Amino acid sequence: MTITNNGIQLSGLQAARLREVIGTRSGIRVPGSKIHVFESRLGTRLAELGMDDFDQYFALLTTGPYQAEEFQELLDRVGINETSFFRDESQLQVLGRQILPVLLDARLESRHLRIWSAGCSTGEEPYTLAIMLHRLLGARLAEWHIEILGTDISERVVRTARTAVYASAVACSIPDAIRAQYLREVDGKWHVRDEIRDLVSFQVHNLNDTMSTRARGTWDLILCRNVMMYFDQARRARVVRTFYEHLAGDGVLIVGRGEHTDEVTELFEEERFSRGNCFAKRLRGSGEESQKR
Repeated sequence: MTITNNGIQLSGLQAARLREVIGTRSGIRVPGSKIHVFESRLGTRLAELGMDDFDQYFALLTTGPYQAEEFQELLDRVGINETSFFRDESQLQVLGRQILPVLLDARLESRHLRIWSAGCSTGEEPYTLAIMLHRLLGARLAEWHIEILGTDISERVVRTARTAVYASAVACSIPDAIRAQYLREVDGKWHVRDEIRDLVSFQVHNLNDTMSTRARGTWDLILCRNVMMYFDQARRARVVRTFYEHLAGDGVLIVGRGEHTDEVTELFEEERFSRGNCFAKRLRGSGEESQKR
């Protein structure tokens, strides 16, 4: 390892070891071309810890008594948490005009809808979903049990999501009329109103942890947008299979642009929707209908 003005410079072996640990624990694949991002941010972290030796840091990360805490700190430093309110308008149009109305209509008897936003970052996506449902249901919302769960591997972004407070630069992506109705400005920051905030909960969750996913039950709609692009093929296939197994029989999976992969098309079909990388569960037999509530 070489220390420079811009952080540290890892040897090829050190970079490979770091990438392997991150990939094994989180499922995130770090391309070699992105290792410079890690070098810059890792240099800051080593300085904070008073370390100047990568092997010393690697021992802390992998064998020390605080390895779990340090790994979470590493993820928070190098994580890719790009998101926004009402992101990808064409997908949201399909969701609002086709998918949500159909799912709601199919659940008129139970009046129970469960939505999982996987890899939700700082919470803009699940709050967007809550706003969309509020606008769709109006006064009827009080008659429904709506569960929207946002999960992310980063404790830091989950803490931010739970506050439901956003800077003006973030809130400006919300159309003015919607922002005025569902958020309030306090001291230059925008707070999501309680009627929306109360529909959403957040948890720290690693998509690699299939046992924890099973404990969360069956979902009617799963969104995992711009997350699986950072997984290798084997992990992506495992995550897609997990989504399939935990969707209701008429459930829908929405993925990001560029994530329309073989793993998705093997288990899901897009034909029901006009566009938008939105996929209906492809039933393999009548027995799977029992997953519909």
